[in-house]
Amino acid sequence: MFARILTVFRIPELRQKIILTLILLAVYRLGFYIPLSFLDQDKFFESMRRMTESQGTMGQVMQAMSMFSASSMGNATIFGLGIMPYISASIIFQLMATVYPPLEALQKEGEAGRKKINEYTRYATVVISLAQSFFWVMYLRSQGLILESYNGFFGWTAATLTMTAGTVLLMWIGEQIDEYGIGNGISLLIMAGILSRIPDAIRELLGPAFANGTFNIQLGSKAGIDKLMLLGGLFVAVIIGVIAMTTATRRIPIQSAKHVRGRRVMGGQRQFLPLRINQSGVMPIIFASSLLLIPISVMTTVGTAAQQSEIGWVRFISPIFFLLDSSERGFIYNLLFILLIYFFCYFWTGITFNPKDISENLKDHGSFIPGYRPGARTADYLDQVMHRITYVGAGFLALIAIVPTLISSSMQISPLVASFYGGTGLLICVSVALDLVQKIDSHLVMMNKGGLLEADDPA
Repeated sequence: MFARILTVFRIPELRQKIILTLILLAVYRLGFYIPLSFLDQDKFFESMRRMTESQGTMGQVMQAMSMFSASSMGNATIFGLGIMPYISASIIFQLMATVYPPLEALQKEGEAGRKKINEYTRYATVVISLAQSFFWVMYLRSQGLILESYNGFFGWTAATLTMTAGTVLLMWIGEQIDEYGIGNGISLLIMAGILSRIPDAIRELLGPAFANGTFNIQLGSKAGIDKLMLLGGLFVAVIIGVIAMTTATRRIPIQSAKHVRGRRVMGGQRQFLPLRINQSGVMPIIFASSLLLIPISVMTTVGTAAQQSEIGWVRFISPIFFLLDSSERGFIYNLLFILLIYFFCYFWTGITFNPKDISENLKDHGSFIPGYRPGARTADYLDQVMHRITYVGAGFLALIAIVPTLISSSMQISPLVASFYGGTGLLICVSVALDLVQKIDSHLVMMNKGGLLEADDPA
């Protein structure tokens, strides 16, 4: 394996792509150390600290946005808004393409149509960035965090344009990685943002072990060395399970029809149509988490009122949904989370997987599924199979989504540490890493160098 990694860097073209990708990722991380000039930094950091410690509604919104957008809203930097506007614009156009015929026609035009949709996505990204930046600046103004010199129309405009420019720069970095680097640029930015949280998680987990400059093998009063070993084993097991389910497919046998041309018989080969078990990827968890932020806001407000009043029903309902005395989520929250994941799994699969189009393509190429007539019968069979495997994929996503909550509550560790044992962040990292390895493998195979994951030749 080490020799194959060295082979990757011996290929000039591949080496240049990897180095360029690393440089652009370094520029992305460097932007998190360039502060915004219109903020009172001391007041802002103190406000963010109180918000994080209280685990209030706004704090959870900030954590969710940081996870999904390769940003850190708690850092008052030029990249604070992250890549979320671009992701939102991409999702909007992907959904609109299923209901708006002109966009659907553009998708079917191939490379030219894709470039046109990307152009529209960029314009929409700028509009969304301006709107989100403006409302974020207004929120900071209401909290008294903007400097007096920027507390006016021109100051608000400059602040809004600064944050929008940061998002546009991130979008450009992602597209440059797509064009000249290796891997998917936007996904790599999100992955880098998630992995940048590892030092904080390690510090929070092992910090008590080095209290007062000495090593305490019991890791303070909450975690011993046995629990640390258990956490390590669980992490490896979860990673293996996520990789297995992410790459798992249901292979549908396909038979191509025989054609006689002169004295030669063409076709008649047996192939397979792979249907991914987790067809919807990480999108259902993102949608479900975002939608549940609304009831969290309501329940947090009700919970605050319950602590200050003696209303019986208020004090009864709030802890069921969201525990008042901690950051742990209640039973109703987890149940709704699972149900929404199942709903969005079927919803996203329904708009991205079209069995009728696949059936028509098989028919046009002279292929068929043994035992099923081409056309509507084949489409019904594919739709039935996809419904069944989507149920399994949704169950896998639901399990991964609640694993951090279960580990945090049962083992009494920080939610920041538990977040690396499942949820959106882990799925994104595994998916992006697998995609990166596959793209490097494709370059190596084209040059007859062998893939990174190929078995060694015993000879």
